[in-house]
Amino acid sequence: MLIDTHCHIHESYELPIGEVLQRAAEAGVGEYLCVGTSEQSSKQAIDFADEYPEAYAVIGVHPHETKDGYGAIGDLAGSSSKIVAVGEIGLDYFYTHSPREVQMEALEAQIKVAIKHDLPIVFHVREAFEDFWPIFDKYPAIRGVLHSFTDSKENLHMALQRGLYIGVNGISTFTKDETQKNTFDSVPLDRLLLETDAPFLTPAPLRGKVNEPAYVKLVAKYHADRRGISLEEIADVTTANARTLFKLTTLS
Repeated sequence: MLIDTHCHIHESYELPIGEVLQRAAEAGVGEYLCVGTSEQSSKQAIDFADEYPEAYAVIGVHPHETKDGYGAIGDLAGSSSKIVAVGEIGLDYFYTHSPREVQMEALEAQIKVAIKHDLPIVFHVREAFEDFWPIFDKYPAIRGVLHSFTDSKENLHMALQRGLYIGVNGISTFTKDETQKNTFDSVPLDRLLLETDAPFLTPAPLRGKVNEPAYVKLVAKYHADRRGISLEEIADVTTANARTLFKLTTLS
């Protein structure tokens, strides 16, 4: 079985959700995490996860959206047993849709929510590690994953030293950057998580189509082939990693 550890199919989605979930099941994707990007999106993730037993909710405000508020995340955190993490939260300096100071304040506030409720964190960090690590290191008890990691081997090493998991998605299947490819290859299997970020970042060879959880199988196969292991092995290991980090227990 495979787990898509990061998707947004609970938000406005242009594909019929019933068909999307059926294709996921047929591809062997038994569970998926619906990740919030705003207060409203987080509420939608909870509602979606409460409706579909194979779905889980991750609640948080993306750094782009922090200028519009993030205080409700603390109130939502204990509202459903299907909430398995806080995220996606972090810092994004590639686009500064929210001021850096607001992003940093929101990151710390939401880290504190995760600590209070003993939840792991899904981090979004883009061109901002110089500010991210000092904030992260103020809270030694936190655990989590660097979602959609595409950064340097140095930051990969720093993440692994801190016990973080590394989330890889369609970017890893279509990047032409050999340094990135080598960095993806160097992620230890026991720290690897697979994700789609659906409807975004559709993996090769389906570029141009709307992404969906079923396509996490393409990400898995790509990395299995790169590593010279079977699809079953990478599925088993990454599924075990997801279960460990997010404490997933609903399905077998």
